[in-house]
Amino acid sequence: MGKREHAVVIAGGGPAGMMLAAELALAEVDVAVVERRPDHVLVGSRAGGFHSRTIEVLDQRGVADRFLAEGQVAQVATFGTTVLDMSDFPTRHPYSLGIWQNQIERIMAAWIAELPVHIYYACEVTGFAQDDTGVDVRLSDGEPARAQYLVGCDGGRSLIRKAAGIGFPGWDPTRSNLIAEVEVTEEPPQGVRHDATGVHGLHRMEDGRTVRIVVTEQQVGPSSEPTLRDLSEALITVFGTDFGIHNATWISRFTDMTRQAAAYRDRRVLLAGDAAHVHYPAGGQGLSLGVQDAVNLGWKLAQVVNGASSERLLDTYHAERHPVAARALEYTMAHGALQRRDERVQALVNVVSELASMDEPRKRLAGIVSGLDIHYDLGEGHPLLGRRMPDLDLTTADGVRRVFELLHDARPLLLNLGQPGDLDITPWADRVQLIDASYDGEWELPVFGAVSAPTAVLIRPDGYVSWVGDGTHHGLPDALATWFGPPTAA
Repeated sequence: MGKREHAVVIAGGGPAGMMLAAELALAEVDVAVVERRPDHVLVGSRAGGFHSRTIEVLDQRGVADRFLAEGQVAQVATFGTTVLDMSDFPTRHPYSLGIWQNQIERIMAAWIAELPVHIYYACEVTGFAQDDTGVDVRLSDGEPARAQYLVGCDGGRSLIRKAAGIGFPGWDPTRSNLIAEVEVTEEPPQGVRHDATGVHGLHRMEDGRTVRIVVTEQQVGPSSEPTLRDLSEALITVFGTDFGIHNATWISRFTDMTRQAAAYRDRRVLLAGDAAHVHYPAGGQGLSLGVQDAVNLGWKLAQVVNGASSERLLDTYHAERHPVAARALEYTMAHGALQRRDERVQALVNVVSELASMDEPRKRLAGIVSGLDIHYDLGEGHPLLGRRMPDLDLTTADGVRRVFELLHDARPLLLNLGQPGDLDITPWADRVQLIDASYDGEWELPVFGAVSAPTAVLIRPDGYVSWVGDGTHHGLPDALATWFGPPTAA
């Protein structure tokens, strides 16, 4: 058999890798995922949870309901001791979704099985060499692959990032936690305990038999795999007993190490998800950041591969996503610091909690956690520019349609909200859908507030607004060319 050839090879089939594969497949790009596990069945529940903007992103592709059907909707975002209630935010999903990673991966794997995605299971990327036209990818099964682009979605210890020589600056760990699912002989205490080392808690799972444990260790643990004995010692230190733990499904260690890739791209190699940023899981940012990286990168990479756009478009991936993750990392570090409750930190928690319960700080913090306040810097202009397009109920020739419905096939969309037939984008008609619509309601953005109604909006496949019309067509051809490639000659 000859060399496997694909337009894009993705190393790693976690949530970020699968989301990227789906985005590329929707854009008709030949994509392959290399996944070291034999299938998408995760042992144990692992991490979990999606925040509001990530649910919206899945809604933009028509698959949010699959996740909502299995998860638990809740107001879980906290800062200090305050719950950041966002039920008044202008979104169809003003909440977080509690759903374990094993469920997320099963649902995503079923989705990409409906799409033309190749998956090489029980296989991993062991190295690569890039040249001017592509990347030679070495795989553990001995059969090489050739791709135009290689994307590392291979986690915090990313081989792709290391082999590309991309720096990973940040902060070393100052504490570690053990997380596990085990059975116990003694009844665990209710609630979460905070002390000077951090946060500790035991929680009985839905099956009534298994208990999920998170406990902070007294010292930063070694990088070796943790044992049942490590868990027992950590519990005894905090609770005076190990509750008779036995029969562990899985035990893992995580730390508050916080790092971010210095560059998200080196020529034909790109990074997304934990390969690009690692942090303490306080606040549950990890899955959401990775999925949103994928949705920002997918359509751009597809346009470059399909020849519609020049490679310069890929520079906007780092420019847009690096600052978003940097801010999320800052939030997780602050959030994590507030979990260590000696008397001095408790004083800080009390002050911060009081502030966080006030309206303006609550909205700002909930905006960061939810991802609803993301603002890509696309220059001066209307407040919608660079922000997420609200999911409005539009009146169209086909009846009432939601904006997110119009994004299901991941194509750019020009909404004409002024005179029908007023906009002519014939030179881009092969790439951009134009829809005449009307909307009479209020335009409101999360955190930012009410904004004036535009006469037209150009929406990227990731749901962010890249041009706003104010009654003129000023700047529209430039925006179309910048984001979706040069005009086709008549």
